[in-house]
Amino acid sequence: MCLLLCGRAPLKNRIVGGKNATAGAWPWQVSIHLTFQDIDFGHFCGGTLINKDWVLSAAHCFQWFNASYIVMYFGRLNQSGFNLFETNRTASRFINHPNFNISNPDNDIVLVQLSSSVTFSDYIKPVCLAAAGSVFGGGTESWVTGWGRLQPDGEVPDILQEVMIPIVNNSACANAYGGVNISITSNMICAGLLNQGGKGACQGDSGGPMISKSGSLWIQSGIVSFGQRCADPTFPTVFARVSQYQDWIKSNTGSNLPGFVKFNSTSNSNFGSVPNLLLFLLSLTFSLIPFSLFLTS
Repeated sequence: MCLLLCGRAPLKNRIVGGKNATAGAWPWQVSIHLTFQDIDFGHFCGGTLINKDWVLSAAHCFQWFNASYIVMYFGRLNQSGFNLFETNRTASRFINHPNFNISNPDNDIVLVQLSSSVTFSDYIKPVCLAAAGSVFGGGTESWVTGWGRLQPDGEVPDILQEVMIPIVNNSACANAYGGVNISITSNMICAGLLNQGGKGACQGDSGGPMISKSGSLWIQSGIVSFGQRCADPTFPTVFARVSQYQDWIKSNTGSNLPGFVKFNSTSNSNFGSVPNLLLFLLSLTFSLIPFSLFLTS
């Protein structure tokens, strides 16, 4: 796959935090639904389109179902009503990382193969993936998207949400989680607004993306994995670090490779306005209870 095909959002002309997204703003965003006997039990995890045949998500989302129960929606903005630019595919199979275990949050990454290829449009496009050796220093501006709860035990938004948050370096993240005996490994990357209060992560978007922009390209750095408590300022959100898995992804996606782009930002001091943004709440798993969210249609 040509790198120039990934990471472009031609309909995204502005960035805001903690607000409704617009149609086509994040064209790689996937809504993953559980279905059984023609009953749609609704969105339970997010994902990203990485080429015409594969979706990237979190392994913990796929521990209890076989592929025949999974339907993925592309080009979706609203969870209810009609989405003009939407299409969907079932899953033909999924490949969990071999070193993932549901009792351990490390290597929380899965590849989901589509039953048939999707056709790209302004509303459906693949994201670029962070290449091996990418650096996302503390404070790097990052964006997370999804349909997670807006407050702990609160409402679930109908419209896709978008928010800007900074990277938290792994040493600070490890210090935060040290008190609850969770190891932050090099396969993880953290983000959030520490010590701000009332801003954190919660239910609804496990498997969804964290991305940063480099030039004209959007590059995925992380996959929503876990957190300790909803909206707790002490604990940043933890993501699977995409750049650690370039070889594994390439070895499993065949000849139609995703676009990998090296990102290098050691720090970002221009993040002063972000603590005033309202963080929408992401879905996490381990807390240490799975937080993947099921909705009835």
